[in-house]
Amino acid sequence: MDGQQIHQRIQELVEQEQGLRDTAPSEGESKSRSAELKQLEVQLDQCWDLLRQRRAKLDAGQNPDEASVRPVEEVEGYRQ
Repeated sequence: MDGQQIHQRIQELVEQEQGLRDTAPSEGESKSRSAELKQLEVQLDQCWDLLRQRRAKLDAGQNPDEASVRPVEEVEGYRQ
């Protein structure tokens, strides 16, 4: 994905996340809603990480297309 495609994907994920947060979950739906929100957050983190990788490669004079999506465990491990 190029930078514009990544930005578009981020926008889509943000809209999905906002839609979930704006609607009240029906009875018994809160666990599945929480899981869905967590998955969206993880995907957003991966997209932002990919965008940062591309920018770093570009700044270093490297090919930004060589950046790749990192595993969830790696991206989410940055928070610790």
